Amino acid sequence: MKVTEYLANSNGPIISLEILPPTKGQSIDSIYAHLDPLMEFKPSFVNVTYHRAEQVYKKRADGNFERVEIRKRPGTVGICAAIMNKYKVEAIPHLICGGFSKEETENALIDLHFLGVKNVLALRGDAAANEKFFTAHPSGHRYAEDLVKQVIGLNNGNYLEEDIMEGVKTDFCIGVAGYPEKHFEAPNLDTDIYYLKRKVELGAGYIVSQMFFNNAHYYNYINRCRENGINVPIIPGLKPLTSKRQLTMIPSIFNVEVPVDLYTEMMKAKDAAACDKVGEEWLYEQCKDLLKNNAPVLHFYTLGKPQVVYNVLKRLF
Repeated sequence: MKVTEYLANSNGPIISLEILPPTKGQSIDSIYAHLDPLMEFKPSFVNVTYHRAEQVYKKRADGNFERVEIRKRPGTVGICAAIMNKYKVEAIPHLICGGFSKEETENALIDLHFLGVKNVLALRGDAAANEKFFTAHPSGHRYAEDLVKQVIGLNNGNYLEEDIMEGVKTDFCIGVAGYPEKHFEAPNLDTDIYYLKRKVELGAGYIVSQMFFNNAHYYNYINRCRENGINVPIIPGLKPLTSKRQLTMIPSIFNVEVPVDLYTEMMKAKDAAACDKVGEEWLYEQCKDLLKNNAPVLHFYTLGKPQVVYNVLKRLF
């Protein structure tokens, strides 16, 4: 089922999760161990992140170095299939521009269509690890907007090879990312919302927000989007903050604010268990407030801390 259909047909709050693929060499059992306890809360869908290949230099036998690509977290398409098969829930792969050609994207979409995947989240993606600024694949997309266009094109039966006549039409529901505190590269929130609206006008059916720790940012973002004619559902993205290191790391990477009260309580924590408890309590209060204000979904970035998310959901439901 499409995310938009879940939202339209829901009689109560929807739960969704987001996971990382295991690194190359790890078993998919690590994903199952992560998700098994959380299935108690009947999530409607599980997002699976995608990561671009990294450029590394390896020394050859002759002493020179060659640049090679390695993908540390392959397997997104296969993981989606495994999740759908094991748990009978929708799996939503992230599609990214970075590191992928248009043809690779089209082939991935064809595979996903064959597997019965109904939803994709279209993202630009991050810059490569060795780059300060995002660089597109020579034969790929520079912006998420162009990725949305390609998915819409395939939904209309338009393939890259022009000699494919009457190609099979896919039927993907497309989600895109939203940034309540603006994308770190955007000059201001108004500009960020302008480009978001373009993606919605192209055919994006819903928005998943970047994490935030102050619900006021999310409510303000919804109001600003509605004022600008963006009327699709905006799903709040939630992540437990569970270590003192994250107090500086998360703001620097994701351009999000850590509220003073959260910072203060985390700094008082004496050990890792106490840090987890602070993060759990803050996330619990965020969720209670969001439910009170009719948030359509609680979407959890469970990366690394499924137990904290489990504890919050157990208290809520």
